[in-house]
Amino acid sequence: MAVDAGLGFIAIGAGLAVGLAGLGTGLAQKDIGAAAVGAITEDSKMLGKALMFMVLPETIVIFGLVIAILACFVLPGMGN
Repeated sequence: MAVDAGLGFIAIGAGLAVGLAGLGTGLAQKDIGAAAVGAITEDSKMLGKALMFMVLPETIVIFGLVIAILACFVLPGMGN
């Protein structure tokens, strides 16, 4: 029963890692997106820079996903 509880806590931690990373990314992209649209409206040459700044917060979600994958697949095997 203790093993099942440990795996459950790992699953909760993995879910929190992805969920909170996604929440943080959404909050960051909301402000960046508004600024990017304003910059593109004033100067269409800013499209490349604006897209680059929109992609940067997505790496936070990728880091959260990597942590979740490591938690689900690596941590359960470390006790053996």
